[in-house]
Order: sequence, then C-alpha cells, then structure tokens
Amino acid sequence: MDQKKPNPIDVHVGSRIRLRRAMLKVSQEKLADGLGITFQQVQKYEKGANRVGASRLQMIATILDTPVGYFFADAPIPSSTTDSKPVVHEEDAVTSFLATREGVELNLAFQRVANAKLRQNIVQLVKSLGAPSGLDRDHADPGATR
Repeated sequence: MDQKKPNPIDVHVGSRIRLRRAMLKVSQEKLADGLGITFQQVQKYEKGANRVGASRLQMIATILDTPVGYFFADAPIPSSTTDSKPVVHEEDAVTSFLATREGVELNLAFQRVANAKLRQNIVQLVKSLGAPSGLDRDHADPGATR
C-alpha cells in the first residue's frame, strides 16, 4: 500500500469521528481537550492522516457518547482479490456528505419537519434541484434557447 495515501479504514473512522462530533456540536478543541491532545491532532484523525489507536478510539467514543462500533459502521471491506483494494459502497457517499457541516445541518433541520407529506415534498424539491435540466443549462449559458 502507498505510504503517503491514508488507509481507507482510517479515513472512514476519521469521517465518522467528525460526523459524530458535528452532530453533538462539539468543537475539535473541546474533543482535543478531553483527549489531552491538540486540535490539530484531532484534525489529522478526522482526515485519516493519522491512525487512531484502540485506547484513544475508546476515549473518543466515551466523550462522544457512542459505542466504538459506530466508527466502523459501513466501513469499506477489503475485497477478496489479490489487489486488496477496498470495496466502495454507495453508502460511502452518503456518509461523506453527512460528515460535512451542510450535511449535518440539513439532516438536523429535516428531522425537525414533523409533517410527513412536507418531508416528501422537500425530498422531491431537492431531487429536482440536483437533476440536470433545461433550467440548469439556461443558467450556465444565458444565450441558450429551449
């Protein structure tokens, strides 16, 4: 494995640390203080640049009030092929998005919408905004015609 490229499991665990921390609105500084390390070290963990040891991961799980297994949920599983590249699951894109500030904010706001029909309408709206359409082309090229 390339020594400069982070291990996919380390990247996944780091993204789950970031996701849980963001969900609880805990700053990197506060987590770092609880661990007795610098916030820069927390940043490295979250990016997967540095591997989190077992005892440190247990401390993180305690501070973030979650079981250790949470950090491995939906982790990439190495394939049985000889190149041992991890199998990438579709859920990885969702997990990556949810680990962003926008993903957390959108998820928390969406959960507060009590009306089921309104939630369905919001999903349809977001799908329509994300789909390529003639409207998107009009904005990209003001001279475009329908």
